[in-house]
Amino acid sequence: MPLDSTIHDAYMAARNGLSRMVSRLVPPKEVEDIVQETYVRLCQVEQPRSISEPRSFLYRTAKNLALDHLKRAETRLTDSPEDSLDSMMLEQTVDNTLQSVVSDQEFGHFCEAVRQLPVVCRKVFVLKKVYGYSQKEIAKMMNISESTIEKHIAQGMKRSMLYVMQKEQGAPVPADKASVTGKSL
Repeated sequence: MPLDSTIHDAYMAARNGLSRMVSRLVPPKEVEDIVQETYVRLCQVEQPRSISEPRSFLYRTAKNLALDHLKRAETRLTDSPEDSLDSMMLEQTVDNTLQSVVSDQEFGHFCEAVRQLPVVCRKVFVLKKVYGYSQKEIAKMMNISESTIEKHIAQGMKRSMLYVMQKEQGAPVPADKASVTGKSL
């Protein structure tokens, strides 16, 4: 029984750190599920005495679960027809993420900023920043050059950050997207 308590204590002590680490890999709505699945996996270990470093085991398990989640997400995206990557799917992803983290005002502003992006820029930005595709993969998937992908990502970052900064400062955000980002884009 004391070993089970040690493992449980290690999980409780590492829980916040696990959440932070996993949040760098997967969308926010998936973080809690992966952290909980990590604990389930820990409880399923047949010989808990074989775990010499419970904290390391937890972090490695959480990271592997997060990476598995990303692989499944990529498979879902690549197994579906190309037209499934239209703006409706991407907007739905952003909407679902926004709903799951409503209490985080800054994240809400960021999602709204992403929604304001032009369609192609938004697709590129979400594929890169949310799903973690490389520029090369996105270029091949969308049949546009890597340099164009790079420009869309930079434009998405610049526009989104400016939008969020204006919202956070309480400044009215102009409805015209060009005026949000300036004429240099």
